[in-house]
Amino acid sequence: MFRKIINNLINAPTGKVEWLIVCLGNPGKKYHNTRHNVGFLECDYISQKLNIKVDKLKFKSLCGDALINGKRVLVLKPQTFMNASGEAVLSAMNFYKIPMENVLVIFDDVSLEVGKLRIRKKGSDGGHNGIKSIILHSNSDNFPRIKIGVGNKPHPDFELANWVLGQFEKEEQKKIFSALENTYKSIELIIDDKIDDAMNQYN
Repeated sequence: MFRKIINNLINAPTGKVEWLIVCLGNPGKKYHNTRHNVGFLECDYISQKLNIKVDKLKFKSLCGDALINGKRVLVLKPQTFMNASGEAVLSAMNFYKIPMENVLVIFDDVSLEVGKLRIRKKGSDGGHNGIKSIILHSNSDNFPRIKIGVGNKPHPDFELANWVLGQFEKEEQKKIFSALENTYKSIELIIDDKIDDAMNQYN
């Protein structure tokens, strides 16, 4: 136990926060493990992968300090609900003076098959309320993002809200886990200023 504490102190991130990793979702048990919360699932994956806790309440988010490829990163899990994600992002950006191009946002996409990734350097909100809020509050769409496919509703008459707030089927869960792994690998590349490589490998 003592050795673990010492290791954590030695490996604790120091210096200026260079990147924000923003994982979008909705707080609360009702939304846990739903399609719309795949960003939160990625946050949990990062937490386990790096052995960090994303549990400090700040910037209207749960936050975790991490070191990825030698760069200090703040992992954000906004607690504002999806439609107000921009409030949390802007608050953290302003505090650490992070440029928009160093704000990497991870979120769900119903236009992609389950487990497929789409990495972009910038772009419109694409109808996603979380991205819409970030663009509105920051007055910019010039930020990288990783979209994780959660599949489209099975029938045109099916309510989209019910679909995204539903959980993954058992056969979809393996695809999602693989997507979470590939998203993390993409994060490493993007933080190393190799977003083109990430797009070529994982799009």
